[in-house]
Amino acid sequence: MMQSQPINHLKGVGPKTLEHLHTLNITDMESLLLYLPYRYNDETIVNIHDATDGEKITVAGEIYSQATVAHFGRNKSKVSFHIMVDNVAVRVEYFNQLYIKPQIIVGEQVKITGKWIRGKQIIQGTGFKKMNETTQNGDLVPQYSLKGLIKRATFQKIIHNALLEADLPSFLPVDLQRKYKLWDFKEAIAELHFPSSHERLAQAKRTFAFCELLLFQLKMRLLHLKEHQSQMSGIPYQIQDVKAFIATLPFELTNAQKNVVNEIFRDLKAPLRMNRLLQGDVGSGKTVVAAIAMYALKTCHMQSALMVPTEILAEQHAESLSALYGDDVNVALLTSSVTGKRRAIILEQLAIGEIDVIVGTHALISDLVTFKQLGLVITDEQHRFGVNQRKLLREKGENANVLFMTATPIPRTLAISVFGQLDVSTIKQMPKGRKPIITEWAKHEAIDAVYEKTKQEITKGRQVYVICPLIEASEHLDVKNATEIFESYQSKFGRERVGLLHGKMKADEKDEIMQQFASHTIDILVSTTVVEVGVNVPNATMMIIYDADRFGLSTLHQLRGRVGRSHYQSYCILVGNPETETGIERLQIMTQTTDGFLLSEKDLEMRGPGDFFGVKQSGLPDFKVANIVEDYRMLEVARDEASALILNGSIDRPELSFLKDRLTYEINAQEID
Repeated sequence: MMQSQPINHLKGVGPKTLEHLHTLNITDMESLLLYLPYRYNDETIVNIHDATDGEKITVAGEIYSQATVAHFGRNKSKVSFHIMVDNVAVRVEYFNQLYIKPQIIVGEQVKITGKWIRGKQIIQGTGFKKMNETTQNGDLVPQYSLKGLIKRATFQKIIHNALLEADLPSFLPVDLQRKYKLWDFKEAIAELHFPSSHERLAQAKRTFAFCELLLFQLKMRLLHLKEHQSQMSGIPYQIQDVKAFIATLPFELTNAQKNVVNEIFRDLKAPLRMNRLLQGDVGSGKTVVAAIAMYALKTCHMQSALMVPTEILAEQHAESLSALYGDDVNVALLTSSVTGKRRAIILEQLAIGEIDVIVGTHALISDLVTFKQLGLVITDEQHRFGVNQRKLLREKGENANVLFMTATPIPRTLAISVFGQLDVSTIKQMPKGRKPIITEWAKHEAIDAVYEKTKQEITKGRQVYVICPLIEASEHLDVKNATEIFESYQSKFGRERVGLLHGKMKADEKDEIMQQFASHTIDILVSTTVVEVGVNVPNATMMIIYDADRFGLSTLHQLRGRVGRSHYQSYCILVGNPETETGIERLQIMTQTTDGFLLSEKDLEMRGPGDFFGVKQSGLPDFKVANIVEDYRMLEVARDEASALILNGSIDRPELSFLKDRLTYEINAQEID
């Protein structure tokens, strides 16, 4: 946000302090002034008569007794004295803070902060100030993460001196400041470090948050612009008629699927490299759209690659694609389990162009995997792959088109932030004949009723999933484990009719169990969340999730989506005795809606952006003040204003040219996928 300026000349910054600042990653004026407080202690003086028992309060009073010291235990101490507050005698105690004793002088006016214990008329002190002390803060005291290297008072003096000298450019255009009633950036920074009131601090935070979001959105817009400029060398594909292939599909496409296919075809026919995100709820038919896109590439004599996160899913996709294409398209499977001569043959056929579509896991990004003409790269459940993994696969083709797919509906706020450089297609319409899944919540003590419902479904010839959070018993978590539940279902329904699946099993063991379930050799599959992605058994009509409150909403919705894949009525039973408000709310929401997009918004609210995908996978920056959940309206405004600044050329104005130069440098230095 500013030119790099040294800090070693600042008053109060000697060699030792400079070393400590470097330890805190403070190396110049910018990193110093942007080292913001992580919270503010409110030391507003309250009337002792209005104070709530057990709360942290700040009072002012006069010391009227000498301090006494009591030692107890090993290296433990307590300093005690009395003050008169609002005509009430109050005892003050400081534990393990002996340095307080010399400051206790009878007759002096002091300001005490601590926990108020009304019944004993005691304040357990945490803060102490003499009323005649001059501090740079009033009632709001900033707290910094200084790791014990520098005292807060010393750090604030350095900040104060830096503000006097720093050259902070006002990168926020004056018209935007006026339009949204924002402050000058330097004024906001000063208030964040030295808050004068709750109202002014809130305004400073508002200004800083908008600046953060505007900068991020400008960076995303410039990146998008760069992407499109780099795509101009692409060759538009002359796609042959795919209507005949679509007519052979065993079902009719929904209108939503048709719209997305048309969007993808427009991309492929344009002189730009496609960079599109396809999001759709569980079971909405994204894989068929991908199959049509890959068929279109085949008609142009180009190859396609589909990368998925698990071997089970890769095998399933390879089988379903082979069934859809018949002899028209040569489909191959490449995972870590494909070895020896079979692997060598696939690699050779891929390199000479005999394979049209390759389906695989991380094995596809191996250096040994080469293509003759890779034209389309598709990653399924894209957030499960890192940025570099997606990039490695994309770069195996020259200007290869990219399609990301996810069955985790992305909240609008995250889509705006993380995928601002992508074109987004959405499938919200479910295939014809699908019935909404009936979701119920059952407590552990009602498990017999769950067994009865399971028996009813099996009697009808249907199949059942049973999901558990752990593989084996844990001393730390009181949750049902897969082994225990597996044995209980075996005793209820017969040993031969129940299978067990979990992540610690070998690939061939997993495959065998899945094949048994898919072929209806077994009725019940007890599993960990390994089935969350990639299992498609239309005959399965019941999903039972034990300790469901332990899972996030998105995971619960993904698991529920494993059933409801046929015309049969399907059920999801959430088993759990949640002990927290969040757990209760989670299960209540699941019983109220099957809308994955609504659930994703709720999940984002409850878990926060950092936990939704994981910050590293999402590409989200670590905002200092802004919060994309709470500030989503501001995020949308920042996106629109960033677009306007670029489209109308304002970003090239002399007073903002430094900003564009900086963002361009950051983009070139570290590519954001």
